[in-house]
Amino acid sequence: MTHLFDPLTLRGVTFRNRIGVAPMCQYSAAEDARPTEWHLAHLLQRSLGGAGLVCVEATGVLPEGRITPTCLGLWNDAQESSHARLAQAIARGGAVPGIQLAHAGRKASRRPTWQRGPAEPGWEIVGPSAAAFGDYATPHALTPEEIEALPKAFADSARRAVRAGYGFVELHGAHGYLLHQFLSPLSNMRNDAWGGDFAGRSRLVLDTSDAIRAVIPDQMPLFVRLSHTDWVAGGWDTEETVALSRLLKAKGVDLISVTSGGLDHRQKIDLVPLYQVPGAEAVRQGAEIPVAAVGLITTPEEAQAVVAEGRADMVLLARAVLRNPYWPAQAAIALGRPEALVPPQYDRGWNDWGKLPVELAVAEPMPAL
Repeated sequence: MTHLFDPLTLRGVTFRNRIGVAPMCQYSAAEDARPTEWHLAHLLQRSLGGAGLVCVEATGVLPEGRITPTCLGLWNDAQESSHARLAQAIARGGAVPGIQLAHAGRKASRRPTWQRGPAEPGWEIVGPSAAAFGDYATPHALTPEEIEALPKAFADSARRAVRAGYGFVELHGAHGYLLHQFLSPLSNMRNDAWGGDFAGRSRLVLDTSDAIRAVIPDQMPLFVRLSHTDWVAGGWDTEETVALSRLLKAKGVDLISVTSGGLDHRQKIDLVPLYQVPGAEAVRQGAEIPVAAVGLITTPEEAQAVVAEGRADMVLLARAVLRNPYWPAQAAIALGRPEALVPPQYDRGWNDWGKLPVELAVAEPMPAL
C-alpha cells in the first residue's frame, strides 16, 4: 500500500512525500513582475512545513499573459535572477521547487481578487476567439502567426526556470486561462487548424508541451495542469481530458495535475470533500500516467486514502496550507510517519506539542540575505 509519506520519483527528481503546495496567485509581485519578499516568506514557510513540492504561482510568459499587473513574470533576466533566489529558498526548506508557466488569455488585465474589476491602466487581452469571459472585455482573436509564436514564449520561460534552479515545470492548461480556452468548444469557435475538433483544439497544448520538453533537461519532470471538466454542458469534459493526457504522456509529460472548472460562469459545481478526485482517478486509469489530485482535501486521513487507494499519486493542497503551513508535518505525526519533517530550529515547539516523538530534519547553513 502506498503511503502519503512515501517518496515519489519522476525522472531524475525525488519528492520526499506525496503532498504538494499547489500554485496559488498572491498578486504581490513588484512593478516589473519580479518575486518579492512576500513570495520568499510565503513559500519558504510552506517548504519548512514539510511538503514534498512547492509550486510557484501562475507566472506569465509574456507581459500580456499576466492575470493582473501584480502577477509574476519570467520573460527577462531581472525576473530570472529574482526567481533564482526564490527557488533556492524553497529547496533549502526541503521541498522541490517548481513553477507554473501560464498565459491568462481572455482572463488577463484584471485587478487582484480582493479589488475586482479590470486593471487600470490595462492592456489588450487575447483569446482563441472574440468571445468574452462573462462580463470581462472581449478579447482580440489571435491570428495564426500569433498562435505559432506562443510555444516559443513558453519555452523561453522554461529555459529561464531551469537556469533559476526550479526542479520541475508545470504548464497551466486549466482554470479558464489561455490554453484551456483553446481546449474548450465553449471558448474556441475557430474553424482553422487550432479549432473545431478535438485535434485542432488540443494542438496548442501539445505544441507547447513539445516546446518545453525540448528545452528542459531529460531528468526534469514536466507537469501539465488540466481542468478535467468545464462543469457546463457542451464544454471540455473528462473523456477529452483522458484522451489529451494519453497524448501528453507520449510527448514526455510526467504528471497531470487534475483540477476543474474556471472557464465559464455558468459552471455548476457540487463542492463536497474530494469533489475533484474522481477526475484525477479517471485520468490516472485511462491515460496510465501519474496524477495529482486537488479539491477540498482537508484531513490527513482523506489525503492518505486518495494515495493508498490508487486514486492519485500525489495530493496538492491550497487553502489548507494557507490556513496552516505545517499541515504536512502535523499530518505525518497523525499518520505515524514523522520522519525528518520538522526543522531542528523548531524542536521546542514540536516537542511541546503533545510530547509526540518527532525525528528532526538536518539543519543546513542558509545564505545571507
